[in-house]
Amino acid sequence: MNIEMWKKALNVIPSVTKEEWDGLDLVSKWLIATRAAVLVMTFISAALAGLFAFRVGKFDFLSWLALTLGLLLAHATNNLFNDYTDYVRGVDKDNYFRTMYGPQPVANGLITVKQLLTYTAITGLFAAIFGIYLLVINSGDPIIWTLLGTGAFFVLFYTWPLKYIAMGEIAVLLVWGPLMIGGGYYVMAHQWDWNVVLASTPYVLGVTTVIFGKHIDKIKVDLEKNIHTLPVLLGEKISRYFVIAMLVLPYFITTGMVITKYFTPVMLVILFAVPNLLKTTPLFLKPRPEVRPEGFPDGQGGWPLYFAPIAFGNNRIFGLYFLIGLFVDVIIRIAIPTFWH
Repeated sequence: MNIEMWKKALNVIPSVTKEEWDGLDLVSKWLIATRAAVLVMTFISAALAGLFAFRVGKFDFLSWLALTLGLLLAHATNNLFNDYTDYVRGVDKDNYFRTMYGPQPVANGLITVKQLLTYTAITGLFAAIFGIYLLVINSGDPIIWTLLGTGAFFVLFYTWPLKYIAMGEIAVLLVWGPLMIGGGYYVMAHQWDWNVVLASTPYVLGVTTVIFGKHIDKIKVDLEKNIHTLPVLLGEKISRYFVIAMLVLPYFITTGMVITKYFTPVMLVILFAVPNLLKTTPLFLKPRPEVRPEGFPDGQGGWPLYFAPIAFGNNRIFGLYFLIGLFVDVIIRIAIPTFWH
């Protein structure tokens, strides 16, 4: 067991040599291979789904636990399968961008293709088991079948062809919002609620800025590899403005839902994230630097990524305040049912 490496892999994407890799325990290898640091975004989506269900008295811990573990493992499976897809399509050859800021296990010689597929299959199997459990306890609900099928589709086809035809960013928007939070809420509450989907949008937009930021960082190399992400089609400048809009909109959406009394005023705790927003937004007004800015992290989730870690850091801070706000909002709603109606 290497607890320090577990902690590190949950915070950044560690770069390791083959010798270091061979000395790691299985958990550390899995955390690094699955890029576990980004799984926090999925956990927050699952937590939000649980809180929305709790808000209407429909929270079930075992269902939520199965949902959370299933979503985390599905996301991990997607990351592993993405690496396999890119490798067999030749994308990660010739020191491709992806291999510079964190290990691509096969391309960097850490594991074989067979081992990567084994990781993928086992992780995917456990994700499927939790999905099947949710189906069984809900008597094979056809809507849950649909949600699981849609999730499997995005796991298998995000990297190709969706990312190649400018659908990757839209897929992220759909998966982390309607599918994870709206669908997770449905699993527990047994009813679809578009208000939940709308209320989750502030957080989901933040998640989408991360993938947008990464694809802005990779515009040049993706164009060379014939990968037509949305930033490749829109160009860097327009893409940066899209990110700025997604950084700012969550505050207006949340405030609007306080005004309409869906949320209580406690949700305005997100305003504590504004100082970080004011630091983040100006960075997207300028083109990506050609060389690493002084003091900017190098490797392990840093340079040559630039906009992606900036957006990720902003989303972590906003997401934390949003999650805390919703937790307190739910407690107030339950303790004082007539408050803010």
